[in-house]
Amino acid sequence: MSSGDEVAETETSADATAGGTPDGHGTLYVVGIGPGLPDHMTKRAKEVIETADVVIASSLYQEFLRDDGTLLPEEETDEDGIATREDGFEQQIVRSTMGRQIELARAAFDHVRDGKDVAHVSGGDPSVYGKSDLIFKMAEEDDATDIPIEIVPGITAALGGSANVGAPLCNDFCTVSLSDKWRGWDEIEEKLRAAAVSDFVIVLYNCWRNYEKAVEIVREERTDDAYVAIVNDAGRADAGRNGESKHITTLGEAVDHDDKVSGMGTSLIIGNHETETWRNDDRTYLVTPRGGRDVDDF
Repeated sequence: MSSGDEVAETETSADATAGGTPDGHGTLYVVGIGPGLPDHMTKRAKEVIETADVVIASSLYQEFLRDDGTLLPEEETDEDGIATREDGFEQQIVRSTMGRQIELARAAFDHVRDGKDVAHVSGGDPSVYGKSDLIFKMAEEDDATDIPIEIVPGITAALGGSANVGAPLCNDFCTVSLSDKWRGWDEIEEKLRAAAVSDFVIVLYNCWRNYEKAVEIVREERTDDAYVAIVNDAGRADAGRNGESKHITTLGEAVDHDDKVSGMGTSLIIGNHETETWRNDDRTYLVTPRGGRDVDDF
């Protein structure tokens, strides 16, 4: 990436134009929409997507965004992906797929240079196993220092899943992706073991692969009665890939609930030695105290 001197020079150059944007350029927004449904999307994310000249989003996220009118219905979009609103505003909607990410990033740069604002949509938060890093890497590879980039944050699965089961992240926690597509399993195992030894509450992403191996590694460093929450499609109700659900179990029994681990939308929240349950008449919650303080200390 750029050195400190290069960063300073770039910022000075950008500041020379109104608003810090090169003349004639639009802005590339990498937008996190959280779970994707309207109730869990920030106002800023909605506004950026509604006003963007080009929206890049997967079929699933397009479906979510049409749910409340953030995007026009599919039947009002022509074969070129152009949707025209009543006020005459034209918006191009582009379908994103895993195999086209590099192509779409470069296309986004071209749109921005043509003066268009582009919303590149990511589920959850774009900087938590999302698309932010790819956009910056592609900008570096293509020497696209003229492209204004803004990250619009969203609710990530760790936060959405935590809210579903109570307050398990009120002390120090970490996230670990179990996908070995980007890094070797040895590195993932090393991080898992360090997190378990350090008594972090651990949130596992991409549990559709390697989750049983991950649980067994944590068991080597943590007691089997530590609480675990298995959360699917947090914040998506019945609109997700498999439907929203939550199940509280223990570390020793987590792998016995393979039927609860349904795919990419699954996260595991592994409590530390302080994580406990709290029950009311309707349900059981997980709570990790912030520390050994009494209520009067707050």
